[in-house]
Parts: sequence; structure tokens; C-alpha cells
Amino acid sequence: MWRTHEVFNQVPALCDYNLYASDAVLQQAVVREAAAWHADALAAQGEALGRAATLRLAEQAERHPPTLVAYDRCGRRIDRVDFDPAWHRLLALLYADGVHASAWFEPRAGAHVARAASFFLHGQVEAGSLCPVTMTFASIPVLRREPRLFDALADGLRSRDYDSRDLPLSAGKHSVTVGMGMTEKQGGSDLRGNTTEARPVGEGGCEYLLVGHKWFFSAPSSDAHLVLARRGDALSCFFVPRWLPDGSHNAVRIRRLKDKLGNRSNASAEVEFEDAWALLVGDEGRGIPTIMEMAAQTRLDCVLGSAALMRRALVEAIHHARHRSAFGRALAAQPQMANVLAELALESEAATTLALRLARAVDADGNLLERAYRRIVTPAAKFWVCKRAVPFTAECMEVWGGNGYVEEGPMPRLFREAPVNSIWEGSGNVVCLDVLRAAAREGAALGALLQDFADAVAGEPALLRALDGVAALLAAPAEAEWHAREVAMQLVLLAQAALLRRHAPVAVADAFVASRFGSRGGQVAGLLATPQAATALVERAWPD
Repeated sequence: MWRTHEVFNQVPALCDYNLYASDAVLQQAVVREAAAWHADALAAQGEALGRAATLRLAEQAERHPPTLVAYDRCGRRIDRVDFDPAWHRLLALLYADGVHASAWFEPRAGAHVARAASFFLHGQVEAGSLCPVTMTFASIPVLRREPRLFDALADGLRSRDYDSRDLPLSAGKHSVTVGMGMTEKQGGSDLRGNTTEARPVGEGGCEYLLVGHKWFFSAPSSDAHLVLARRGDALSCFFVPRWLPDGSHNAVRIRRLKDKLGNRSNASAEVEFEDAWALLVGDEGRGIPTIMEMAAQTRLDCVLGSAALMRRALVEAIHHARHRSAFGRALAAQPQMANVLAELALESEAATTLALRLARAVDADGNLLERAYRRIVTPAAKFWVCKRAVPFTAECMEVWGGNGYVEEGPMPRLFREAPVNSIWEGSGNVVCLDVLRAAAREGAALGALLQDFADAVAGEPALLRALDGVAALLAAPAEAEWHAREVAMQLVLLAQAALLRRHAPVAVADAFVASRFGSRGGQVAGLLATPQAATALVERAWPD
């Protein structure tokens, strides 16, 4: 009777698909970057992560954010963070897949690429749970500087048996999670403005007591954190466990959890140290270089995480456009929409290809070119790819129309998540300055990088002009800081163009060059000059 209640021309939820098997770009990158041995594991992970039940875990973790339990029922201070069970199930998947540690404990050719591909797959499902995994992974090479401490932690760090219990490590906890605390309310990115003080316990030892605060204390439920504190005029790096060796709580007081725009499944806290017990890590007075080694690794994960968000948003957009009709035909068949989807596919492919190439540079840091990708291109990619994720996810949400703006679907979560990687681990201006410093410090590596670009872009006038332009900016240090963002952007676009020209179909590479190095490139999606490659680009991104 009530025909107005009939539901039609609505899009079925995208679920029960294999995230790896449906991604030709990722599959090819895994083989090309020496991790083909991991392909079967990735296919299994892709199937598990694409199941409807797993995707529901992500929604559940987002809708039920963590809560702070400062005291137990007897009034004892416990500073515990409680999470929805979905959060722990997602972390269990990450640990089982070795994303937290496998590349360090199971080294082989392509180990970091294999781990990066797994991280990329998980990042398409739920981004908040990646935070403690990223920091744990990045802490391992830093902790190795202290052999006695590392030996005590190694079994828990390598374990794939995630243990959510709030217990001291000495009580038989199966796994270890390590967080990070650098920024303070008065300094932010200016770490030299930190005021937290470290007081030695006794003479000549490595034990200290910390007094001070951290404005962003990531993953406060972690078993330990690496933090910066000051002794005199110099900052040092310290290992601050959640529990003391005697099984009592360390004096790290969680004052409140941040109410964040996105990344809501993950806890970020403000904490104060009230004579918190700590162990010195690395050389005294070398805290910033020590902890920046950790930050360099987390920046690669920011690139991977943003590329993952872009990939998920893209496939959701294409899926929607193929199933939704307007004006008598499917959205995907209409010229403007085809143009938009094709350009989004280009952006996603370029981000994925570059992210996996950067992971290879961690595996093979020996020669100058790999050093350049790790030291110069990685912070530049952290700037550009992470920043591009924001308009990218917004455009994908717009493909859905009004349905994309409703919280029952995945698009608002993806959009809210997009800015975080651009802000954390060095916002845009900070990482662009790091690009300039690295280029100045690593002159031979920069030369190898520019020569590699020159070899890849030969015969393409627009690319050669861009290469000459960025080389000129880098050769003028007095002006470079004013143009720091342009330098970072052009380095990334040249790297992406070089990789696509070498490894992608000709139509993909040509479309990227024409759109990114033309007069209108990058202003808004949907400005590809000709429609010839559009169908192939979208089909390559998400086979129909």
C-alpha cells in the first residue's frame, strides 16, 4: 500500500571484500619492493580485515571512546584508561600480524615493506589503534641502545600475543606496548621549551625522578613511555614505566583525556609527573636526537596511514558511484563524476606507490639514494601526502552526497581522521624545515636523489622544468625557508612522477604528469584534461 516506503537506488554497504586482492597497485608494489614472500599473509589479512564483522569493530571502537578511571572503589589512585572490547580486538589483530615489531625481530630483505603493507591494510579499517602500534614499533631501535633494559623487554616487544590486561610486566604480561610523550603545553613542536625536570637517584646511575607534565601523552595505557625531560640546560630521553619494579603504580597522573576531533577510539592524555621513576635512554643531554629517531619512523607511518585513509575513501566513493543512479544512469558513467574518480584514483596510486618505496628505504639504508629517500623524501611526504588526505577524503565524502555526511556511514569517520597525520609528529611547517635541514646536511644524498629524478623524467619538459626549479631553490639557502613548502611539495611530486613513469601503466604516468605539473593541477579534483584514461584509471583502482 505505502509505495513511498519502498527503498531503491540506495547503495549496499561495502563489506566482505579482500583489501589486498582488490588492490593491484599495492600488490605490484609489494613485489617490486622485495616483499613478495609476504603476499600470501597479506591476502589472508586483506580477507579478514574486509569482513563485515571486522568493519563493525571499527565502528564500535569509534562510537565508544576510552574513558579515564582515576581511582579504584577504595579511593586508591590507579590512572587507568578503559577501552571498548572492540579496541582490544583490533589491537589483537595488529599484534597477530606483527605490525608492532616483526620487521625488527624478523629481519630479512623486504621486512619493512612487508610490515608497511600490513599497516596500510589495517589503516583502511581503523586508524586509532595504529597509534600505540606505531609508537611501539618506533621505540624498538631506541630501546636497543640500552641492552639491559632491552633484554628485559624483548620477549614482550616481539610477542604477537596481545595482552590487554592492566598488569605490571613482572606479573607475566604477554606483550609490551610503548607510548611517547614529548610535547608540553607551553612549547608544542618547540621541544627545547620543555620544562619537565629530571633529578638523579643516587650518584652515577641511570635512575631518575621526573617532575613536570606532558600536554599530549599518546596512548596513556601503554606499559611504558619514552619522554623528554630536562636536567640543567639539556634535554634527555627517559623510559617511564606505568608500573614500578615492585609492582606499584608509577607516579604518572592522568589529569584528563583529550576530546579530539578524530582518532576518537585512541586515548591521548594530559599527564603530570609527581616524582615519576624513570631510566635514562641514550646519552645524557642528547634527548632530542634520540627521540627524533623514533619520530622519523612514526612519520613514515603517518604517510602510510594517510595513504590508507585515501585508499579506503576512494573505494567507498567508486563503490557508491557505481551503485547510485541519477538522471537516468549510474553516477560513475557521468563525465564529471568519471573525471573526479579518475583523478582521485591517480592521487591514491601515487600515495601508495611512494609510501611503499619509502618503506624500502628503511630496509636498505646503505647507499646514498636510499638515505635520501629516508632522510629527505620521508619528511616531505609526511607534509604532502598527509595534507592531501584532507581534501581527498572530503571529495570522496561529497561523492556520496548527503548520505556521506551521515554518521551511520564510514565517510565522516574517514574525514575526521584525515587531519591528524598532518598535525602529529611535526606539523607542516616543522617537517618542511626538517626537509631543508636534511637536504643541507645530506648533500651527497640529495645529489643522488636529484640525479635519480633526472634519469626518470628525461624527455618530459614539464618535469625537467620542475626539477630545475626545486634544485635552484635548494641551492639558495637564504631564500629556501620562505619556499620550504614549495620545495617539499615539488620533491614529493617529482618522486611520485618518477615512480609512476618507471612502474605504472603509461596512461597512469602521463595523466599524473599532465595533471600535477600543468597550470591547473591540484586545485580541485576533476580537472583531468581528457577522458581517454579515466575508465582505465578507475578500473585499475577498484575492479568492477
